[in-house]
Order: sequence, then structure tokens, then C-alpha cells
Amino acid sequence: MSQPTTVECPTCGAPVEWSPENKFRPFCSDRCKLIDLGAWASEEHKIPVSPDAEDEMFSEDFASRH
Repeated sequence: MSQPTTVECPTCGAPVEWSPENKFRPFCSDRCKLIDLGAWASEEHKIPVSPDAEDEMFSEDFASRH
């Protein structure tokens, strides 16, 4: 039988077994999962995009000013 895959918790760095039994994966605990969620909610974590990308994404939603 092979060794289970282990990853690092994105919040604290603790080793986490990647298995269906671990309901918090990739986090080590509910606490670390909620800390990460809070970081996204307070915009500490962001997905990088170019400054004009948002304008291009929503440009079809509004009538042209021209």
C-alpha cells in the first residue's frame, strides 16, 4: 500500500494528509480554514488581474457612452 499524500496547510504550514477522511483539506483544521476565508473576505488575498481586465469583463453590461 502506498503512503498517503501529505501537503502543507496553506495557513500554518502543518503537514496535512490529503485523503477523503480529512474534511478540512487542504487545511489542517476548521480554524485554519476560517482564517483563510477571513483573509479573502478582507481582501488580504487577491487574484492578480490587469487594471483594465475588470472593465473588459463588464463592458457589455452597460450601454456605450459614445
